[in-house]
Amino acid sequence: MKILFLGDIVGPAGCIAVKKFLPKIIKDKQIDFVVANGENAADEGVGITEKITNDLFKSGVNVITTGNHVWDQKETINHIIRENKLLRPENLTKPSPGKGFEIYTSNNFKIGVLNLMGNIFMKKCDDVFEVAEKFLNKYKIKKDMDFLVVDFHGEITSEKMAMGHFFDGEATLVVGTHTHVPTSDNRILNKGTAYLTDAGMCGDYDSVIGMNKTNSLNKFLKKNAKKHFPSIGEATLSGVIIVGDSNTGLAKSIEQFKFGGVLEETN
Repeated sequence: MKILFLGDIVGPAGCIAVKKFLPKIIKDKQIDFVVANGENAADEGVGITEKITNDLFKSGVNVITTGNHVWDQKETINHIIRENKLLRPENLTKPSPGKGFEIYTSNNFKIGVLNLMGNIFMKKCDDVFEVAEKFLNKYKIKKDMDFLVVDFHGEITSEKMAMGHFFDGEATLVVGTHTHVPTSDNRILNKGTAYLTDAGMCGDYDSVIGMNKTNSLNKFLKKNAKKHFPSIGEATLSGVIIVGDSNTGLAKSIEQFKFGGVLEETN
């Protein structure tokens, strides 16, 4: 099972690149399943709309995860109830509409996708390690599903690394999102789980984490600045590709993925 995970899709630039290039990437790299974080996909760079969600599905994305901006487009509150391929963090304070975990079927394999959000420097939510522990007490790979992808949406590297080790041997992939900057620490942990601290973003890197750089600089310089808005240059698609072992549910390989834009492309 070959799974592509795409980091936060940011604004129109990110959406355009996904829609334009993802179908060919899936074909060329023989991808079986695509998960993408879409919490910044709306035109304003925060939240996601039903139209954008459907456009991403049509482009080949199988599941969309989110994070702290999940409710920034108010229509999502109703849409997420109807759309089980759109997830919000499992540890959002209850009651929250939608789901943070679901099992999907692809090529006769069951693929679980779990969406979690960190506690440090993030919006208030339930203790993420307590929620993760309850999850692992209930669900197991090779018993309830063939593979498990965990999107950990968080600010702090140490929190992400700790969660990777917590799921080691219990998930196929633990990948961080939220910072919009790809890390290069992709590896398979001791017990067989693929790990990457942050998948980066699908957006314009000639920016400040996907936002217009001039406006962002003006904010730091305390000059006349508007509310943040996305940069609209050519986007880089950034993420990670893993190969899962159908016998164990763990990872056989993990490699970074970058395509287009200003970052150096991977093979």
